[in-house]
Amino acid sequence: MKFVKFAAAAAALMLGSCSSNVPEAAPQAATASPAVAPILTTPDAVDPHSYGKPLEARVTHVALDLVMDIAAKRLAGTATLDIDVKPGANEIILDDKGLEIESISDSEGTLKWQVGAVDPNLGAPLRIALGPFENGSPKRRITIKYKSAPDASALQWLTPAQTTGKKHPFLFSQGQAIENRTWIPTQDSPGVRQSWEARITVPAALTAVMSAPRVGEPVAKGDTRTFAFRMANPVPSYAIAIAVGDLAFRSLGPRTGVWAEPATLPAAAAELADTERMVTAAEALYGPYRWGRFDLLVLPPSFPFGGMENPVMTFLTPTFIVGDKSLTSLVAHELAHSWSGNLATNATWADMWLNEGTTTYFERRIVEQLYGKKIAAQQVSLGIDALNIAVTENGGPRGKDTRLQLDLMGRAPDDGLNDIAYEKGAAFLRMIEATVGRPAFDAYLRGWFDRHAFQPVTSSIFLADIRRHLVKGDMALEAKLKLNDWVYNPGIPANAVAADPKAFAAVDAAVARFGQGVAPTGDDWPRWTTDERLRFLTRLPRTLPAARLMALDRSLGLNATANSELRFAWLSLAVANRYDPAQPSLEQFLLAQGRGKFVRPLFEALAADAVWGKQIGTALYPRARPLYHPVVTRDLDPLFGQK
Repeated sequence: MKFVKFAAAAAALMLGSCSSNVPEAAPQAATASPAVAPILTTPDAVDPHSYGKPLEARVTHVALDLVMDIAAKRLAGTATLDIDVKPGANEIILDDKGLEIESISDSEGTLKWQVGAVDPNLGAPLRIALGPFENGSPKRRITIKYKSAPDASALQWLTPAQTTGKKHPFLFSQGQAIENRTWIPTQDSPGVRQSWEARITVPAALTAVMSAPRVGEPVAKGDTRTFAFRMANPVPSYAIAIAVGDLAFRSLGPRTGVWAEPATLPAAAAELADTERMVTAAEALYGPYRWGRFDLLVLPPSFPFGGMENPVMTFLTPTFIVGDKSLTSLVAHELAHSWSGNLATNATWADMWLNEGTTTYFERRIVEQLYGKKIAAQQVSLGIDALNIAVTENGGPRGKDTRLQLDLMGRAPDDGLNDIAYEKGAAFLRMIEATVGRPAFDAYLRGWFDRHAFQPVTSSIFLADIRRHLVKGDMALEAKLKLNDWVYNPGIPANAVAADPKAFAAVDAAVARFGQGVAPTGDDWPRWTTDERLRFLTRLPRTLPAARLMALDRSLGLNATANSELRFAWLSLAVANRYDPAQPSLEQFLLAQGRGKFVRPLFEALAADAVWGKQIGTALYPRARPLYHPVVTRDLDPLFGQK
């Protein structure tokens, strides 16, 4: 997931040719995957965010047959679960958050079930009584007839007016971390990998896509069409995703393409022209891409994240579309998740760094392959800046939440979704690379993905694996790496690799001149990359008088910039200094998109300023709220008295 990330660098590359053909169903992984991914039994693999007890009874396959009800904003139908049951177990426990269940049955008839006490973060356990084994087999199949939860937090239903095309409604899901239990009855834990399939019936004018290859052509019946999908590889439950709307497709290469609303598609395809090259670069680093196709879906502006690495169909925010490819490291990040996250998945959210830190490291290696060492070094430097801020915000060097392996017992899993997981995790891997050398570390990391393909992993598994396959008993190397310090201790160990001081030398000199009263010249800003412009804006003094802010805006055009990363950096500075001339730009920005990375900090800053900002935020938030996804509004509602 691309959540708290800085911008990519611009690259002037020729656009590839595009066609309008919809891809055939993608072939499954060339490397055979296990029919059922293993369940871990180590203590650190116990998932505090799931009620399921997979060692007793576990879901191995989910088959959905759902109808889209736009008027009711519900998905309704059945979920048929294949389960493995340990001898002697008499129930299976699923995760449920507001599902409306009508009945549960197996081949023998109706089954008894009960929904337990509700926890505000986790939802409730759905306990289903199981009868004797059929023919002595531990494998069972149950069917649940149900509707998605009212106001399901995983689903956002957009009116036509909230889309780019303004003609048709739109639906999309966001399952990570534990939102999918609001529309799918299953064991909603990243440690319980499951294959799945789906039949989705939608109005005939709309197109459904999912995070699985499409099977055949849609079947028309009356005023509806039914789409079928199947994912043969076992995946974590959060990776089951759906989107339905007025969608069109354009090819980007032999195994890549982009879906978007027709009005968005041309600009999206141009921005994503390097996607096929990214896949090739990633494979050269860490082995074959095992998911068949790598397609991307550019969603309406309300999508709450930069990107979501749903297998086969990465979901993207449109805020990355600038016209110069300057923010496409977002795509490199989501592509890297096809190895770190989708292939080897953190077994619980306490080890989120295994997904996000590894991916951030991998992302910058892809960027280096395509755009050069200088640009990659600049992104590393920006990441170190973000890490230092995250350490301060999470209690300083001794703050418990600056550890890579977190204690999330009794807390929401999203509490770990910050730059500690992303940037400390990436810094950990850069340190290993610098210590053992790039060739040795690349060979190790490729082996890591091969050894743990389609499996859940934990910090202890990673440390055991690296000691076995890289350290190999070399105690001097073990002492240099300080592996346990990085994973289990707070703060940043002393052996962290420093940023390259040459990466932003010219920009940092301009920041110093600004501090002496000299604004950047007309020659500086146009020739700087987005990363260099970000460095300049984020390194400026946080307290500035209105006259200096006005001079900056007039010379650099910050209130009007179409680059969302730069606009956010500028508006953050403007709000912190109560700069009234930025209010129209702020209002337009917050009403035009719902990306949590941007809207959450700006509204929080407004709410925290009782003298100036609170009044602005109180007037603006009710207007902006209908565009925002539930994972964003649940954080912001309390700030402005919304229920």
